[in-house]
Amino acid sequence: MSNPINLVCPACGVTNRIPAERTADHPKCGKCGDPLFNGHPTELTGANFGKHISRNGIPVLVDFWAPWCACRMMAPAFAQAAAQMEPQVRFAKLNTEDHQMIGAQYGIRSIPTMALFRDGKEIGRISGAMGAADIVRWVNSQL
Repeated sequence: MSNPINLVCPACGVTNRIPAERTADHPKCGKCGDPLFNGHPTELTGANFGKHISRNGIPVLVDFWAPWCACRMMAPAFAQAAAQMEPQVRFAKLNTEDHQMIGAQYGIRSIPTMALFRDGKEIGRISGAMGAADIVRWVNSQL
């Protein structure tokens, strides 16, 4: 049996400890009962951003986006990549218009920008719209 990993619930934000080999078994949150993986990107806010990038025991890919940007057209590709890569990687989105301090903290200069985090540290970054296959390929190249 492998070591347990922490997974932050995308619905309620509680950290759950799950055996690593059970992540593909559709685990549910011990508090709210929602699935810990739903195949969709998690919406991040200023309140939960830090917890999601530092407390998840799997890499977290964050799409920094803004509603005024044409990059919103990348959202379906990002969601498709999330469905393909979970439970190996958590996909999340942060609206930089609503959470400008986080965008500034991470030096987001162009939209869309995707940053890959592991254990709270940024391990990769790329800017520009991409298709689902390109997102998956890029993430795999960073892991």
